Amino acid sequence: MLNPKIEEAFNRQINAELHSAYLYMSMAAYFESQTLAGMATWMRVQAQEELGHAVKFFDFINERDGRVILTQIEGPETEWESALDAFQGAYAHECKITGLINGLVDLSIRESDHAANVFLQWFVNEQVEEEATAKAIVDKLKLAAGNSVALLMIDGELGQRTPAPAPAAGA
Repeated sequence: MLNPKIEEAFNRQINAELHSAYLYMSMAAYFESQTLAGMATWMRVQAQEELGHAVKFFDFINERDGRVILTQIEGPETEWESALDAFQGAYAHECKITGLINGLVDLSIRESDHAANVFLQWFVNEQVEEEATAKAIVDKLKLAAGNSVALLMIDGELGQRTPAPAPAAGA
């Protein structure tokens, strides 16, 4: 049986993960409007990852005999000043999500929910990767600093991103 405090917090995290997907789709739409299809592709893949994160929480709640409650998702930003501005926003967002995950780990420890704590360790590691990846793109865009050729090279590189294979059942 899932601890009610953990259940409530994990339901909030589902909303946060779905909001993340919504935000990244909004960024993809922005990049499409800027003719930066590679960056749009990168953001679409990121949105798919975030949906997968929401599903992991959804499934965990159900496996522990909890109740998933979906709530309204806050609308995302829709405009950015530049590719750098958008990716700085993505990096800041990932830092925020890291804070939420850390809070869930703290809660799982306070509530002595060892299964939740073990489950959350995947997300702890994932957030290290998410932050590092977003920060690396921000750093590249800063180096490009108004150089349209460099921007297009970065766009082409980011367009090579493909979705990760779905995990095997029970993984």
